[in-house]
Amino acid sequence: MGKTTSRGDAAARAERKFEKKLDFYAKVRQTVASLSTNKAIAKKKKVRSRQKKLKAYDLSTLTEFLPDLKASQQPKPAEFKLKSKTRKNLVLKEDNQLQAVINHPAFQSDPLGAIHQHLQSTQPTVDEKPKIRENKNGNRKGKKKSKASAGLQSMEI
Repeated sequence: MGKTTSRGDAAARAERKFEKKLDFYAKVRQTVASLSTNKAIAKKKKVRSRQKKLKAYDLSTLTEFLPDLKASQQPKPAEFKLKSKTRKNLVLKEDNQLQAVINHPAFQSDPLGAIHQHLQSTQPTVDEKPKIRENKNGNRKGKKKSKASAGLQSMEI
């Protein structure tokens, strides 16, 4: 037939099962919380390392030593995607320009000279590099030769 259990036993057993479930759910919540904190910490570490790498490649402090170019003052053209129609028009325009250059008498007589003249008239002039300063002895400033290296040079001759 079946087991005969008292009602108090069954209630106590149900109570224990319920307590075990609550303990299990509490452990699951705790694990999820710890995983999410670990994930947040790892994410912060990634961000920090990425920022450190960006700082290592940051060359903005060197801009003060670079000469100012007129190109930087000109507004940059807006970037846009070429559609089929505009691409076609651009190709036709460039083709006409190329034909005009090829048929030009100066280009036909001296192609390289014509290209050189065109580049000189359209490209901005580049300033010459400043001369290197020299001491009274004729040596460059900041470069000191050691006695040993001077002796080696005389021996090689």
